[in-house]
Amino acid sequence: MGKTLFDKVWDSHVVHTIENGPQVLYIDKHLIHEVTSPQAFSELEERGIPIFRPDQIVATADHNVPTQDQHLPIQDLLSRNQVKTLTENCNKHGITLFGLGHQYQGIVHVMAPELGITQPGMTMVCGDSHTSTHGAFGTIAFGIGTSQVAQVFASQCLLLPKPKSMRITVNGKLKKGVHPKDVILYIIAKLGTDAGTGYFAEYAGDVFRDMSMEGRMTVCNMSIEMGARGGMIAPDETTFEYVRGRTFAPKGEDFEKKVAYWKTLPSDEDAAFDEEYHFDAEDIAPMLTYGTNPGMGIKVFDSIPQEEGASFEKSLQYMGFQKGEKLIGKPINYVFIGSCTNSRIEDFRTAANYIKGKQKAPNVNALIVPGSQQVARQIVVEGLDKVFMEAGFELRQPGCSACLAMNDDKIPAGEYCISTSNRNFEGRQGQGARTILASPLMAAATAVEGKIVDITEQF
Repeated sequence: MGKTLFDKVWDSHVVHTIENGPQVLYIDKHLIHEVTSPQAFSELEERGIPIFRPDQIVATADHNVPTQDQHLPIQDLLSRNQVKTLTENCNKHGITLFGLGHQYQGIVHVMAPELGITQPGMTMVCGDSHTSTHGAFGTIAFGIGTSQVAQVFASQCLLLPKPKSMRITVNGKLKKGVHPKDVILYIIAKLGTDAGTGYFAEYAGDVFRDMSMEGRMTVCNMSIEMGARGGMIAPDETTFEYVRGRTFAPKGEDFEKKVAYWKTLPSDEDAAFDEEYHFDAEDIAPMLTYGTNPGMGIKVFDSIPQEEGASFEKSLQYMGFQKGEKLIGKPINYVFIGSCTNSRIEDFRTAANYIKGKQKAPNVNALIVPGSQQVARQIVVEGLDKVFMEAGFELRQPGCSACLAMNDDKIPAGEYCISTSNRNFEGRQGQGARTILASPLMAAATAVEGKIVDITEQF
C-alpha cells in the first residue's frame, strides 16, 4: 500500500518509537514570537539546559506590537516587556530575530514563507495554533504549547502520538467572487469545528491545485478551526516557483536537488486515508460567519439556520442575530483586512482591485494591515497604498493587529467587524466585539457600502 504525503514527511522525521506509544519527532524549524517563548526560555535557564540548535530557530515580534509609530517605544508596558525579553533571549542564545524595525519583521506565518524559511517536506512548530499555515508547502506544521516550546529548545524534538490522516477533495471550478477563504469557511461549515480532531488533513483536487501559494496558505491556516492538528497541500510546480530565489531558500544545484526530493512527496495513488470527504466547487459561494465559532458559517445570500440548543442560542444572543435572519443589508462600522490568514500581497491586490475608484462609506472604520514589512513595501511599489488612502482606508504597519485583542487595535464592545482573520470567538477582537469572518473581497465590499452586500450580484 502507498503512503500519504503526511506519512512520508512524518516517517522521515521519526527519531525513536516507543513500543505501543508515541514517537520522538525531529523538528526542522522552530518559529517563535514574543508571547509564548519567555516562559520556555526561563524554564531552560532555571534547569541549566542550553538551547540545543539555535540555528534552527527563527524569531519575530508580531502579536503584541503596535501597528502605528513602530519607530517609537511601545506604550503598553506588558507588550514592551515581552518584545524586550524576546530580544534579550535571542541575543543571549544566538537566535535569528526579525524584531521591530527589521526589514523582515512581520507576522510569523507570513514572514517565514515569504523568506523561503518554509520549505516542502519539513517539520515546523511554533507556539501559535495557526502554524498549520505552513502546511501549504507540503510541510508538517502545527502549533505547540509553552512546555513543548521548551522541549524543542532543549532537544529539537517532540514526543507525540502520530495523528490519523484525512483527505478533503474539492473538484470543479470556483464561481466568480469565490476566494480561498470562502472555500475553507465552506468546508468548516459543512464538517463542523471538531471533524478534524485527531487528524492531519490533506487538501486535494482541482480547486487546490489551481490556487496560488497565498490561497493555499489561507486554507491551511484555518485547518485548526475544524479541530485538525494541521493541514497540508502536496508540493507542485506552483510551490517550487514560489520558493525559488527567496532569501533563505536553497540556491542553484542545491535547489534542484531539493526539488527532485520534493517531487516524491505527494501521496501515492494507492495511499489510504483514515477519513475522506468530497465537495463540489460549484456549490461554494462567498461565505460569512454569523456566530461565535468558525463553523457557524453561511453563504452570503442564505439565512441563519433554525437550529436548537443552548450554545447556539447563546451565540446568536452574543452576536445580536435571530434565527432565519439574512445578513445582507446589516450595517457594519468596522472592517479589518489583515492577520496571518489574509495579509499577503494577493489579499491586498484583491481588495484594492475592488476599492479602486470608490470611497469608503462614512460610517466605516477600515484597517489595512500588511502581514510583514516586505508586504508593506510591495503595497507601496504597486501603488496600492494610494488606492487605499484615496478611498479613506487606514493603512497600518505590520503586525497581528485586530485579529486578536492583544494589542491596541481592538474593536469596541457591541460593534460588528467584518474581519479577514480566522476566529470569531466571543471577545476575540475586543471585549464585547462581534466578529464576522469573510474574504478580503467581502471585507472590501462591506467597507465601501457600509453594510453587508451580496457580492455575487456584481458578477
